[in-house]
Amino acid sequence: MGYLDGFRVTFNRLFEERVTTEYPQEKRPKPERFHGRHVLNRYEDGMEKCIGCELCAGVCPAQCIYVRGADNPIDDPVSPGERFGYVYEINYLRCIHCDLCVEACPTEAITESKMFEFSFANRQDAIYTKDELVVDDDGKPQRQPWELWHDGDDALTSGWMRATAPSGSAAHVGQVGWSGELGYGVRSPELGQTAPSDDDPDGGQG
Repeated sequence: MGYLDGFRVTFNRLFEERVTTEYPQEKRPKPERFHGRHVLNRYEDGMEKCIGCELCAGVCPAQCIYVRGADNPIDDPVSPGERFGYVYEINYLRCIHCDLCVEACPTEAITESKMFEFSFANRQDAIYTKDELVVDDDGKPQRQPWELWHDGDDALTSGWMRATAPSGSAAHVGQVGWSGELGYGVRSPELGQTAPSDDDPDGGQG
């Protein structure tokens, strides 16, 4: 391709529809399964879902999660099980948002929000502790001063977990197979390629 051919390609692009946006004033909507900052969920009765099993830390390819479990206090249990997540930390300087921790969690304790815009003032702020990750008494993610949240960033935080549970089996698409979340109740199931729709009542099965 010569110089004139290159200029012709550039000139033709001037009349095509632009795909860029005026960020940050204008932002594109995020997919339902967008991978952002994690949250630690609680049951509808306020109990924490994390049982300190450390499976999320074990499966993390970036080794950014540190978890230590402890026995539940008899008089004032933190979670319904025998143990709870006593220490929970995520280093966002290392996290690659692969969501393997979400898939590995047996109690649906850890999910991801859509918030991904961080502005750390120091490296210590990038290491989130349990106090920052556990949702508040309304079931909403706790917002830190260095985070830029937008409407809908805390919606459908369990979208990826629901889409892949159990183990991504198409037979479970469209069916509720998870527990309720504080502030949200039992979230609706997602529809997938094999799930029934208005145009295809059989979901591609018949």
